[in-house]
Amino acid sequence: MIFRFAAAIGILTLALPALAADQVEKAPPTGAYKKVSELVKLPDFLPGLGQLYVDPKTLPAGPFLAYDREGRLVSTVYMLPIEDLTNKDKRFDDLAAPGGKVDHVDVYFNAGHPGVEKPHAHVVLWHVPKADESRVAAK
Repeated sequence: MIFRFAAAIGILTLALPALAADQVEKAPPTGAYKKVSELVKLPDFLPGLGQLYVDPKTLPAGPFLAYDREGRLVSTVYMLPIEDLTNKDKRFDDLAAPGGKVDHVDVYFNAGHPGVEKPHAHVVLWHVPKADESRVAAK
């Protein structure tokens, strides 16, 4: 009996990281994440990024979870203010990728938009191969 209980605990311990990852694999994610289009004046789907969710407490940097039109996670996005990137005393260490494995990373400038009005850099941690980025392209 004790062996079965210990075995069950061991299996659950190994499965918990997978269960946590499953909570963000499909939109809407669980937890404190909110749909960005319900927080600020932005469309539900942004070509090139997809449908975004964020924990409002992490603004402006994020992470933002980005989903395709079928609600599948494609990337994790950080929006890092340029003023913070040029501040020698500011660091962005250990940027988490809630969606798990990162296939590749893109970084580009954005002049600002609702929700993150100041100029910033988008750091996109893609969870899908480069060829699958088209899942968030404009139709």
